[in-house]
Amino acid sequence: MIVEDEPVLLETLVYNLTRHGYLVESAGDGYVALDLARRSHPDLILLDVMLPGLDGYEVCRILRQEMNVPILMLTARDDEIDRVIGLEIGADDYITKPFSMRELMARVKAQLRRVRLLREESEVQAELVSREILRFDNLVVDTTRREVLLDNNPLPSNPRSSTCFSSSPPSRASAFTRIDLESSMGLGFQWR
Repeated sequence: MIVEDEPVLLETLVYNLTRHGYLVESAGDGYVALDLARRSHPDLILLDVMLPGLDGYEVCRILRQEMNVPILMLTARDDEIDRVIGLEIGADDYITKPFSMRELMARVKAQLRRVRLLREESEVQAELVSREILRFDNLVVDTTRREVLLDNNPLPSNPRSSTCFSSSPPSRASAFTRIDLESSMGLGFQWR
């Protein structure tokens, strides 16, 4: 999403982002930007600071409270204090006008890559939380996948041994005797 009130710059940004395969929505003032962001939930926002209505700093502050979206400030204001304020109120990056389109595209790609990596990491963590994984030094028991790893190498198993992982996994504090394990596998008492 692009929030820019200069028509020529807005058109240039839309053209370049579209040419690189991005779907682009745009707004020309702060109030329209807030409404559009709330409705469309963009993956990234390019936000001018000096906007009619609500300025970019205020838009950034409000959006940061409502959603977790990368915000890249675009502005002619290049004083250190302006950059610091922008970053402190929640912008993820700050680029001053005039800027290189190649640099802007690199920054857009970097922000989107970071978001993608964070989402992937979050999905992996969610999957791990939903699985029951027991760790004992260099031994890992994944009861959901019914596999055991020793030094990150899978240990051979067979259908009978995998029945140890049936239905509800034991609590981490549980300990089992050989008889308990043989019984759970349907072997009964079989001392050799």
